[in-house]
Amino acid sequence: MSVLRFLMFLALAVWVGGIILFIVLAPTAFSVLPTHAMAALIVGPMLKKLHWMGIGAGVVFLLCSMGLAKLMKARAPLFSAEHILIYFMLALTCLSQFVVMPRMAELRKSVGDIDLLSLGDPIRLHFNALHVWSTRLEGTVLILGLVVLYLAARIRKAQ
Repeated sequence: MSVLRFLMFLALAVWVGGIILFIVLAPTAFSVLPTHAMAALIVGPMLKKLHWMGIGAGVVFLLCSMGLAKLMKARAPLFSAEHILIYFMLALTCLSQFVVMPRMAELRKSVGDIDLLSLGDPIRLHFNALHVWSTRLEGTVLILGLVVLYLAARIRKAQ
């Protein structure tokens, strides 16, 4: 049982920790590299990998949590607060990975360097709006992950 608990917390730590690291590394890349286009060549693939890590971590967390409940002869908590939050985290991560990021990549591909467009250009405005959504999605996943971490630590400690 302690192995399942360990895997649950490891999965959550990898996901939340990865987001925190990304929050530090992405702005650093944009501030250090000579152009935003060059930074995007690093940050885009990094975010894609972070999303896949998050999806994997979410699945591991859910499987281990449900397995732990089954071993403890408890009802499988498909709709526990932790699981509902993980479902939302997975949904938001998938939304970012499969909807927002591809649209941003399409816009970059269609015009090349977004920074060369005027501030009022419709393509740049659309790209900037998608970037805002991407940031909001990632921030929401981080906050939800911290709440799940708190709930899992609190509940697991009591058992």
